[in-house]
Amino acid sequence: MGLRKAGGNWVAGDSFFDREVEIEALIERVEDRIHTLVTAQRRMGKTSLVRELLRRLDETGDFETVFVDLEDCTTAADAVVEIAAAFRDIRGLWTRVMNWAGKVSAGTMDRIDELGVSELRVKLRAGIDAGRWRAQGDALFASLAASEKPMVLAIDELPILVNRLLKGHDYKITPQRRRDTDEFLSWLRKNAQVHRERIRLVVSGSVGLEPILEQAELSAHANVFAPFELRPWDEETAVACLGELATSYGLQVPERVRTGMFRRLRCGIPHHVQQFFDKLHEHLRRNDRREASVDDIDTVYSQDMLGVRGQVYLEHYQSRLRMVLGDDGYVVALELLTQAAVSGGRLTDDSIQQYDAYRSVLSGESGGQVGDVLHVLEHDGYLVRREGGYEFVSGLVEDWWRARNARGFVLFGDRQA
Repeated sequence: MGLRKAGGNWVAGDSFFDREVEIEALIERVEDRIHTLVTAQRRMGKTSLVRELLRRLDETGDFETVFVDLEDCTTAADAVVEIAAAFRDIRGLWTRVMNWAGKVSAGTMDRIDELGVSELRVKLRAGIDAGRWRAQGDALFASLAASEKPMVLAIDELPILVNRLLKGHDYKITPQRRRDTDEFLSWLRKNAQVHRERIRLVVSGSVGLEPILEQAELSAHANVFAPFELRPWDEETAVACLGELATSYGLQVPERVRTGMFRRLRCGIPHHVQQFFDKLHEHLRRNDRREASVDDIDTVYSQDMLGVRGQVYLEHYQSRLRMVLGDDGYVVALELLTQAAVSGGRLTDDSIQQYDAYRSVLSGESGGQVGDVLHVLEHDGYLVRREGGYEFVSGLVEDWWRARNARGFVLFGDRQA
């Protein structure tokens, strides 16, 4: 059947392209009992990489594997429930979870094995409160560690939960929220260390964990994880992916066209490569054609990739910033990125200094907010440090940002402090 379009979902198996070196490195880490934090800029395919890792480990029969998504969790107790519920369909381990759940819920878990996942979460959550979640979470990890095979527990969107614990709905770090976050991360770190021989954690997320922890001076909690950077595809790999997709869908996309597509994107983010192919395919189908030309690149890029519908795919680049930075930091990020977008994709050190001075006068206090925001923008793949300033990593994100935010923008040097 060949390589298929990924859409907005994670992929595995025959739809998983490249990343053999990364998969082998992660398998080696699992075998060496190393806990891993997968880091990358947005849309790089972290979830797909982790899902494919688990699939291949399942094939060996040497490990139990489970994938947990914490995106909808708001409390530490929610996370414990989500981890327990993730074992619902794993025969053998589920018996252990049922025994744990019966103790947690004090007799309310009759016929637990017949419950649907949603009902299960409700029942489990009813048995865990803010004063008991830590001890009950310890018991859950101990129960899982007693399984016959070593376990690989992949936890997706841990940074989203940590950010919610730390900042709440108003994006403000308070002493109590910091204590709650510290307690949750201390619990996770302790269990990762205690059960290292039996449980390996693989953590990932759509935002970076390290910048969030740095904001609250909690970076030490990340030390239990060895970072693993997932990098963009190089030109050769991206062009090869586009070629395999073209073959799978019966299209003729010459190498010069595929190379031109990559160079418009400028950065081989797998989701963007796939999205560009999808838009090209739609364009050719509308025009009843099977062969793409160089002229099609500009048309598809400007009208579809940067058009209204195409921009929906990129909305998360802006929305995630508010989540990580809060309202004040979000404004700073918007202005820094827009300055770069309207200045040919480059944010110079001089313009940063001017903006920092402007913000200091505006707020009445000096500090490192601009520097902190730049750190997040660099870590999460918006900007990259070059000599004398910063540049956009992705040509697509740069062009989208310019089209969306640059109208009426006043350059830093033209502002009155």
